[in-house]
Amino acid sequence: MEIFKKFTFDAAHRLPNVPAGHKCARLHGHTYTVTVYVSGPVDETTGWIMDFADLTAAVKPVLDQLDHRYLNEIEGLENSTSENLVRWIWQRLKPRLPNLSRLVIHETRTSGCEYRGE
Repeated sequence: MEIFKKFTFDAAHRLPNVPAGHKCARLHGHTYTVTVYVSGPVDETTGWIMDFADLTAAVKPVLDQLDHRYLNEIEGLENSTSENLVRWIWQRLKPRLPNLSRLVIHETRTSGCEYRGE
């Protein structure tokens, strides 16, 4: 079984490796939505995979590193595409959430990236 919880953060970035004249080469911002999925068996006593409060506690310190930041200044996010950003978040969440099964990031309401680890 799998549970999920959605989080948001706001950040600015630019994409340095796009063709000249591409709109994403300019500084701009997004309200990102990150959906964190955790899978595992349902505990017979609690009736859940994990407490949503524990999930929030694991995710918050990672997203606090991104919220209201210029992503290009963060090590590993110099080219802060959705693909690079979701991998960056995964690498920091996986040690905190061993049963992390999937991340979905939306940079707009209609565009995003899904990642299930390497």
